[in-house]
Amino acid sequence: MIEKAKSLPADEVFLDLEDAVAPEAKAAARTQVAAALADDGWAGQLRGVRVNDWTTPWTYADVIEVVSTAGAVLDLIVLPKVTDVAHVQALDLLLSQLEATHGLEPGRIGVEAQIENAQGLTNVDSIASGPRVQALVLGPGDMAASLNMRTLEVGGQPDGYDIGDAHHHVLMRILIAARSRGINAIDGPYVKVRDVDGFRRVAGRSAALGYDGKWVLHPDQIEAGNEIFSPRQADYDHAELILDAYEWHTSQAGGSRGAVMLGDEMIDEASRKMALVIAGKGRAAGMSRQAEPFRPPA
Repeated sequence: MIEKAKSLPADEVFLDLEDAVAPEAKAAARTQVAAALADDGWAGQLRGVRVNDWTTPWTYADVIEVVSTAGAVLDLIVLPKVTDVAHVQALDLLLSQLEATHGLEPGRIGVEAQIENAQGLTNVDSIASGPRVQALVLGPGDMAASLNMRTLEVGGQPDGYDIGDAHHHVLMRILIAARSRGINAIDGPYVKVRDVDGFRRVAGRSAALGYDGKWVLHPDQIEAGNEIFSPRQADYDHAELILDAYEWHTSQAGGSRGAVMLGDEMIDEASRKMALVIAGKGRAAGMSRQAEPFRPPA
């Protein structure tokens, strides 16, 4: 399974030492994961590990062994069940000591903090500002349990909640905290790994809000995830058109105007900012324009 993960077309691959590993197997899994991360053959994805949370007896040993073995190629640590910025600060201190001990670049290993319960959501702003934090990740299953939601489907809607989205507040709270600190917001997993339509539905919800990505648990979810979190071709083309048109119209040659008509819509500085978001996502996904470019009026 690890060998297959090395070639998957995902932006990031992390190996799990938390929920995927039984307590009796933690030590052996730790050694196996550290060696796999240090091994050759990866296809350029970000490499990470999810360690156990600070309420367990395994966190420090996870971090020490993985960083000591694979620190030179390790990009990030996923820290689960973060309820306070102190959890991130403790990890930062341990990482700083390990980097100094092993001659690693200080601060290079990032942290992705999982927000998985009501306490973590309450403290999400301070968590987002913690050292090394590069992303906030929603843990939908634990969050639903923490809130006493009446559901057994991770990411699904509770029975009886027939209007709107029961997860909207949680999603937006995490997204706003991430955006205020300039870091990524990542949606958590959809556990029905063979239900690609269900994955599309749930992923489409967070993608529409502005999330940067979503965890996948199975290769069948990767193609759908890459598609959903990339702009539609027509939207990407239109965003690039807005940027070109606005740049010209605000220039001296275009009349130095801040609000102009582009077809049947008015565009202004707010339009430019919105277009930058869509165009940026498209460029990151390697998209190219297929529509006619902007041509200044004669």
